[in-house]
Amino acid sequence: MKKEFGKLYIIATPIGNLEDITFRAIKTLKEVDFVLCEDTRVTRKLLNHYEINKSTISYHHHSKQVKVDRILSLLKEGKSLGLVSDAGTPGVSDPGGELIEAILSEFNKKVEIIPIPGPSSIGAIVSVAGINMQKFTFMGYPPHKKGRETYFKKVAENKIPIVYYESPYRVIKNLELLKKFSEKRVIVGRELTKIFEEVVRGEIQEILDYFENKEGKIKGEFTIIVY
Repeated sequence: MKKEFGKLYIIATPIGNLEDITFRAIKTLKEVDFVLCEDTRVTRKLLNHYEINKSTISYHHHSKQVKVDRILSLLKEGKSLGLVSDAGTPGVSDPGGELIEAILSEFNKKVEIIPIPGPSSIGAIVSVAGINMQKFTFMGYPPHKKGRETYFKKVAENKIPIVYYESPYRVIKNLELLKKFSEKRVIVGRELTKIFEEVVRGEIQEILDYFENKEGKIKGEFTIIVY
């Protein structure tokens, strides 16, 4: 008798507003045996919101090989797994790609890997950019220390728009560094789809002035286009 292996579903979840989820994603989350997630507490909020009673398994950047081995074992047992990130589409700026690589290496085509598309902060900012985005380069998060200047030099030199992520803790310093190498304009999306969502456009200095003059701490995740 031919052995039946499990399936892995790559499930996009909301980047903020919990209503931004597809019917297919909800259906899939209800049907899988386990949900693999970066932070079980974050994912539990989503599951509870949609009354999905499902066991979760943490899988994140710091997960060790023993966790990967457990996931591979579950697939060997025929279990269906859903992979989610804390927000958006897995595999962009999380270890989803590494897990898929491990599964392909172990099973080749014996395990189906099925995308359940949906929310993405990249798609969200591109959709409201108001500039030609037929071609662009996504560069993830800038390095925290080593390689930061090189990173922003590349951003400044690129001939097509650059999209990158930034945290509230480094956004001012990194915009200042970008200004050192570039006179380009930027589009900054903060807290996309959330209550305090805003999209700010202008020259780098204008954006710096805007955020430096805001009251209180800068909060929320940033998605930035440099063009």
